[in-house]
Amino acid sequence: MSYVRPTFRHPDSQKNKLGYSRKAYEGAISTLCAGCGHDSIVSSIITAFFEMSIEPHKVVKLSGIGCSSKTPAYFLGRSHGFNSVHGRMPSVATGANMANKDLVYLGVSGDGDTASIGMGQFAHVVRRNLNMIYVVMNNGCYGLTKGQDSATADKGSKSRKGAPVSFESIDLCELAILMGADFVGRGFSGDKKQLLPMLKAAISHKGMAFVDVISPCVTFNNAPTSTKSYSWVRDHMEATSTFDFIPMQQEILTEYDHGSSIPVPLHDGSIITLHKREDKEVITNKKDAIASLEEAKVKDHILTGILYLKPDSEDFHDINQTTDTPLSQLTEKELCPGNEVLQAFNESLR
Repeated sequence: MSYVRPTFRHPDSQKNKLGYSRKAYEGAISTLCAGCGHDSIVSSIITAFFEMSIEPHKVVKLSGIGCSSKTPAYFLGRSHGFNSVHGRMPSVATGANMANKDLVYLGVSGDGDTASIGMGQFAHVVRRNLNMIYVVMNNGCYGLTKGQDSATADKGSKSRKGAPVSFESIDLCELAILMGADFVGRGFSGDKKQLLPMLKAAISHKGMAFVDVISPCVTFNNAPTSTKSYSWVRDHMEATSTFDFIPMQQEILTEYDHGSSIPVPLHDGSIITLHKREDKEVITNKKDAIASLEEAKVKDHILTGILYLKPDSEDFHDINQTTDTPLSQLTEKELCPGNEVLQAFNESLR
């Protein structure tokens, strides 16, 4: 079996503003199970970067261990990449981001990689508001090691061969909001219409953009008794709102009706237009965002959409007032200014 995509593409295939075809944003052929929700997320990631005309070599993709962490091999084959050890993707992302903040950082993780062994690292990369897109492909089980329940499996939920889950589940979106993420969204791998603009908005956001995507495991966790199955999610999804993403380059001609739509500008000039339901709160309020998640749980619903957004976000570099020039571009003279400068700095701390 070949894991390499055919090199031939239609000569009239669509090009983006940089002159790249979609092929430039693809990777190897997926080896995941047929029907895996992760492949749908991969397709949305490819489409998002292609349509936003982001140069592939300016993207850094990082992952840990798990089915989800295999997926960076399947997209952006011309980008930088690092597959770290289990649960340690945030550390590598932080180090890389410190070295060169001018690149676009995309971290891909799973519910085990993030909510179990990587929980400590997840907490700190969120509270530091590192400028990255953090995508969790959430299937409620350890698909790579035969389907054991993960920490995001809902209490009482039952996988294909397992007993009902006896522990409370971890809501990663609620945790991300509490710990300081300024962009938090939840999507469903089976709803590309909602997921694609959400990913585009996350890419444009400055600071930590956390996107939790419910992605059913067709092999171990797609039984009707599982709250991460295709049928259960489709029957229990409740969207906070519908929304459009308008990139900075596009002339904005929309007229907003303030009774039904809310324009939320991002730092780069892009705009998210929220078509808010009358009974839903404005997502720029952290307290309301958490309350909406809790209310959905009481109703046995999965809340999807952009759950919280702080437009005027400060990222890790803003908070720490780091150099405007990326560390990777500084010369030896700037990095090692000499003993006199060191002594003066030490004296200032006394």
